[in-house]
Order: sequence, then structure tokens, then C-alpha cells
Amino acid sequence: MDKAGSVDAYIAKAPKDVRGKLKQLRALIKKLAPSATERISYGMPFYDYNGRLVYFAKANGYIGLYIPPPIIAQHAKELREYATTKSAVHLPVKKLPVALIKKLVRARMKHNAG
Repeated sequence: MDKAGSVDAYIAKAPKDVRGKLKQLRALIKKLAPSATERISYGMPFYDYNGRLVYFAKANGYIGLYIPPPIIAQHAKELREYATTKSAVHLPVKKLPVALIKKLVRARMKHNAG
């Protein structure tokens, strides 16, 4: 996607079939971390909460949820059905795993607070 100046613009430029999921993910992050600062970083939505909290981005066939290490490694067992990297989880576009996202974001918040 083209560079967006805001999270609203980023979501608006996304394909129609994923806009709702991006809005849902954004609302979930904002609910979990209401004091987090929201902006665009590396061309995608980014949330700062006592340091890097989480990023997300639309990709081909999935939504990438980017959480700095060591969170993905700490939750490897729960993430085994998803494609992952050291700092990313590929989420299905059809149905976001809300409980898992909450767990990962809360773990990162705790990590950042410590």
C-alpha cells in the first residue's frame, strides 16, 4: 500500500475485504492499551506503550501482527497453527483470533512495564 499519514488513512487505503478486520484489530489494541500512542511507523500502524508495543499490516492473504521479541517465542506453543517469525504472527483475514491477540498484546505490555 502507499504510504499513509495516519492509521485512519492506512485503513482507508486497504482493500475493502480487510478494512473491517483492520478496524477490529485497531479497536482491540486501543481497548487493551488506551494510553498507547498511535502513529504510522515503517509504513504501518504502530502503538507505543512504554516502548514498542505492536504494529499491524495488511499482507497478501493475511494480516501481520508484529510484536517485538521475546513475546512470539514465549508463546510458541499457542502459535503453532500460525505462520510466525521472530517478531510476527500471520493472522487469518476471515476471523481474527481475538483471545490470542489479547494475550500477546497483554504480554508485551507487561514486558514493557517491567
